[in-house]
Amino acid sequence: MSRTKIAVAKASPRAGPLDAAAWVATALDALATHGIDAVRVEPLAKALAVTKGSFYWHFADRRALIDSMLSHWASGRISAIRQQAPPDGDPALALRRLADLYTRRGNARGLAIELAIRAMARNDEAAASAVRSVDSERLRLVAVLFERLGWPKREAAARAVMVYSFLFGQSLLDPMSVRAADTALALDVLLAAPR
Repeated sequence: MSRTKIAVAKASPRAGPLDAAAWVATALDALATHGIDAVRVEPLAKALAVTKGSFYWHFADRRALIDSMLSHWASGRISAIRQQAPPDGDPALALRRLADLYTRRGNARGLAIELAIRAMARNDEAAASAVRSVDSERLRLVAVLFERLGWPKREAAARAVMVYSFLFGQSLLDPMSVRAADTALALDVLLAAPR
């Protein structure tokens, strides 16, 4: 088995001891860049310029780190969608802003982490559980926005699925192959209020 090197900027001097959050952040960077096989104690310790002992101060083993990564990712995504889909205010504006996050202000690192966790979820129950919790909350809150826009409950739920399918799918398309006007029209159709 080959070892993947983690390309991380040289660690800057720390004001205090390294905490578990720094390990999780570095592990997420490794996951985004090189996949789950790069999330290993020794290369992460090297990237952080600390000994492996620091790792074992915070985590029992690699699995504990992976579980912390998944928990951090899921809670962060759920917190983000709750902020992006507020229960008050203009639902059309909230839907448009949410769509803009994926279509105009894409987060390559965030997408890489999400795709890596979704790939893990095929064989890892903890990752699958994290993905289910994030998807459930995203779909629930976006369906509520569509209900507030005037769609019946069932159609609102279906539109939430279509919107997320579109948002994730379009982010994987080659931007040179898709005209911006076509993406904008697709969003207009998906985000429309009932007539």
